[in-house]
Amino acid sequence: MADGAMTRADEARADEARARAYATPLDQFQVHAIEHFTDDTLWPWFERLRAEDPVHYTAESEYGPFWSITRYADIVACESDSARLSSSSMHGGITLFEPPEDAGPGAFSEDRASFISLDPPRHDAQRKAVAPIFSTPSLAELEPLIRSRAAKILDELPIGETFDFVDKVAVELTSQMLATLFDFPFEERRLLPKVSDMILSGPAESHEAEIARQGEMYMILTKMVELWNDRARNQGGRDLLSLLAHDPATKADDAPEKYMGNIILLIVAGSDTTRHSISGGLHALNQHPAEYAKLRANPELIPSMVPEIIRWQSPVAYMRRTALDDVEIGGKTIRKGEKIAMWYVSGNRDETAIERPNEFLIDRARPRQHAAFGFGIHRCLGQRLAEMQLRVVWEEILARFPLIEVAGEPRRLRSNFVKGYEYLPVRIPG
Repeated sequence: MADGAMTRADEARADEARARAYATPLDQFQVHAIEHFTDDTLWPWFERLRAEDPVHYTAESEYGPFWSITRYADIVACESDSARLSSSSMHGGITLFEPPEDAGPGAFSEDRASFISLDPPRHDAQRKAVAPIFSTPSLAELEPLIRSRAAKILDELPIGETFDFVDKVAVELTSQMLATLFDFPFEERRLLPKVSDMILSGPAESHEAEIARQGEMYMILTKMVELWNDRARNQGGRDLLSLLAHDPATKADDAPEKYMGNIILLIVAGSDTTRHSISGGLHALNQHPAEYAKLRANPELIPSMVPEIIRWQSPVAYMRRTALDDVEIGGKTIRKGEKIAMWYVSGNRDETAIERPNEFLIDRARPRQHAAFGFGIHRCLGQRLAEMQLRVVWEEILARFPLIEVAGEPRRLRSNFVKGYEYLPVRIPG
């Protein structure tokens, strides 16, 4: 892939996916299939749903029955109806996953939920607890630190040899930022994105591997309990743990099950939008070499490129809601108790809402018209921090390297919830 163009393997895979998507009866669609995401073959399936059945019912899946909301306007409408479409863990939370029957009555109670899995007013109070760290003054204070760290990371990259961009740049930069936001031991920062991947990737392939995975997750989260207890004993901290431990809406004394949900949410959210958009942006520029040339000729396009990268990557593929009453969406009636998946990946390619949505355009006229951050009360709290990190890292990349070439096939995260990269081989020409 050194020339930056789409490979023959990419084209063959895309053609095969399109043929399958248009040959499969709509009532047999499984748009959530993990293989669509790991192979990057999801697009024609959603394209067909947007055109033929934009509010689509899946009667049978490993998650049970659910509705798919695939058009931009319908996603906005759903996000704006938080009174009837719940994100509360009491009604199933924000993912299609259903708790096992033996999970116990308290496993998915609101007392153990993160604020993204709460409805107002508890959602609003808990979200407000951590909002100061994402304020304009806080971001202005963080930017020089992000820039210096990005510069150091980039200055240490090898020239003329292949390396993993995910590991050396995307994970490193975001793990450093997470360690700062949590005031987590800096030398152990890589544990934070690691636990995020463990949570999002689902159960391991074997029982033994799953036991090992659970043990490692327990070890990492135990460190968070120790840090929480320390911050709870000391006033005045400005990190996320201190804010949570001392706010009346989120402090939980010595009950980790009551605060761990918010910690996990902030680890995942703080890592994934930025991390996967950094990698996805470089991959997109290599797939669209004319846009990469346009960027090199005019670095002032970076501010408009950043939201275009986020739209194109769509790092959060969907969010779930559960109907608390009968709701009509796109001419279909969603019955009380039924669940919907608002597919951001589809809304961000909606031909009826976004001009030339299947093209990656760094000078797009309305680059912020996308669904990647959600809408309404659950709109991503860290949106501006994510955008700032992307802007800074690309300013620093262009100041050093005329070109970073993708040197092989990427490996994508095994998840249909977070759309991301585990590995992206690249080379900086010498």
